[in-house]
Amino acid sequence: MGINFDLVVKNGRVYTPRGLKDFDIWITDGKVAALGGPHRADEEIDAGGLLILPGVIDAHVHFRDPGPTYKEDWESGSLSAAAGGVTTVIDQPNTDPRTLDARSFELKLDRARNHSFVDFCINGGLGKILALVKLGTAAIGEIFTYEHTDAQMENLLKEVEEAGALPTIHAEDGRIIKEKTEKLLAEIDPEVYSTARPKMAEATAIEKTLSLVQRAHICHLSTFQGLDLVKDARKAGKKVSCEVCPHHLLFNRNDYRKQGSFLKMNPPLRDPSDNEALWAGLRDGSIDIVASDHAPHLPEEKKQGIWEAPAGVPGVETMLPLMLMAVRSNHITLDRLVSAVAAKPAEIFGLQSKGQIALGKDADLVLVDTKAITRINADRLHSRADWTPYEGRQAIFPKATLVRGTLVFGGSLEVRPGFGRFQARAR
Repeated sequence: MGINFDLVVKNGRVYTPRGLKDFDIWITDGKVAALGGPHRADEEIDAGGLLILPGVIDAHVHFRDPGPTYKEDWESGSLSAAAGGVTTVIDQPNTDPRTLDARSFELKLDRARNHSFVDFCINGGLGKILALVKLGTAAIGEIFTYEHTDAQMENLLKEVEEAGALPTIHAEDGRIIKEKTEKLLAEIDPEVYSTARPKMAEATAIEKTLSLVQRAHICHLSTFQGLDLVKDARKAGKKVSCEVCPHHLLFNRNDYRKQGSFLKMNPPLRDPSDNEALWAGLRDGSIDIVASDHAPHLPEEKKQGIWEAPAGVPGVETMLPLMLMAVRSNHITLDRLVSAVAAKPAEIFGLQSKGQIALGKDADLVLVDTKAITRINADRLHSRADWTPYEGRQAIFPKATLVRGTLVFGGSLEVRPGFGRFQARAR
């Protein structure tokens, strides 16, 4: 027998870019130390033939902490993440206070360090950008383009570039939204919200942004026009990545009829043709990653009228289960899914120890029974939002989630709050 390791995960079908392999994963100090071979370990997990995937990186969550933590906090949000196979999250800066400087960054960092069950990154906002970069912020944004004039955006993006940071862009043009919305405020049909924030608003904002930068990440693409602009920028030699959310793949304007203002989100729902284009972009790799844009609000808030209800839906716990079902239904391949939720997010956001099951990488693992299809039920989820837009949909939830070689969730929580570690971006 060879070296003695801390843990072995054995008898699983391990995902690799070269196909599924039947080898044991040997772990020491939270990292993959050997793949296969006759060794010894202090502890073992018998995967019993389950599929073993790299831990998911959700590059876009809003855990509301600090801020309105009655909607979500680091404990409830990261528990939801772990239950859904997400081992690392990237939290956005629009908390209360916004993450704009060293003081607000350290406040959020302290709360996450003491409460998160999974590893985490923190994005910085448009404040003391250079200071935020030095503190290890993953990126700057999401930058809400509709909050700024064109001149302001030009100056802000220049500042982000000079700091060596990646700008992540919520692309909706504020002038277009204002003009459209003013004409529609008397209407109450929920579908009016998509008319008030039209496809042109996304396309215009993306076009303006990409004319000002050499690299950027476009958040939550919702239109085929936006995707085409990303492709054109890449052909012109610009380094542009983009993400899509499950809700923009699985819902469209027709779904307002059933769920009304519960499906209010920014950017809003589009047409079935956009669903098709986004799926195609995800399949061929034009869309780099899938992210949840987990934005929880309580049911009593969401059931208000379309203009009064807050925008956003919960999704960190259901993202991987829904996408695994998409693999089973032949919407995308397993290779493409793993790239979109693990390898590519790690590459884009500089998470050098994440994203793969490989020697020296963190032993972030998700064990899945691909035959265990269930129906999504809000009562079984862990977000404080206490509802889901995916109620009743088929999904495949993980059987176990390991972060750095430690079982965090296996049907129940297995670690204490604060187990998660900050993943500072190395520059």
